[in-house]
Amino acid sequence: MNKGDLVGEVAKVVSTKKEAQAAVDCVFDSITKTLKKKGEVTLVGFGTFKVGKRKARTGRNPKTGEEIKIKAKNVPKFTAGKALKEAVS
Repeated sequence: MNKGDLVGEVAKVVSTKKEAQAAVDCVFDSITKTLKKKGEVTLVGFGTFKVGKRKARTGRNPKTGEEIKIKAKNVPKFTAGKALKEAVS
């Protein structure tokens, strides 16, 4: 399922596809803004979105084999909730 498919599913519940698109965009924007502020988004039964830190490390350039330094950075992480885990298994 891609974003267009998700909008189509939401459109079945709301009046129009335009409203569904706005709703989906609003949810994604809200999650993104919260994570940018290093916050956490918890959707009970579904899961939690949070920001994790990845340490600096040494890697290799696959073309030349030379060692390169990879900087530390923040990455988004998702942890599935209990209801989602049970639904999938």
